[in-house]
Amino acid sequence: MQTAYLLIGGNIGDSKAYLAEAKNLIENKCGQVINASSIYSTAAWGVTNQADFLNQVLVLTTKMNPLELMQALLHIETSMGRIRAIKMGPRIIDIDILLIDDEIVNTDLLRLPHPALTQRNFALIPLKEVAPELIHPVEKKTISQLLQQSADTLDVQKLS
Repeated sequence: MQTAYLLIGGNIGDSKAYLAEAKNLIENKCGQVINASSIYSTAAWGVTNQADFLNQVLVLTTKMNPLELMQALLHIETSMGRIRAIKMGPRIIDIDILLIDDEIVNTDLLRLPHPALTQRNFALIPLKEVAPELIHPVEKKTISQLLQQSADTLDVQKLS
């Protein structure tokens, strides 16, 4: 059994409802969601002329290996109507694997830890909420330490 840390997010339509749907599909198809962060609102990162995103971190226990999990998550995105038209553009749902235990993977399909994790507060802040002492397997620092060192200036707001 492995522990995976997923970031789910979106900015099209009823994003809260899409996050809940994604969480249910992940639990039905991939493993047990054992923890979930609050939902956070963040201005778009990269392509900035679009609606704010809602994001949430899920902690999942799974029997799937990292590539099987990635394939299952891509299938969930597609089943929910995700269309990959513009890189970093608007989307109904986005599901990223941030970390799986201390796995380091580098394939065309998947890179672990997520290569941009240390540069994105919209991922670090909800991850810190559920796993502040988790050690990044490459940086060898806790999520709390990585957040303190982050140069990202985008505002990340916890929804009430």
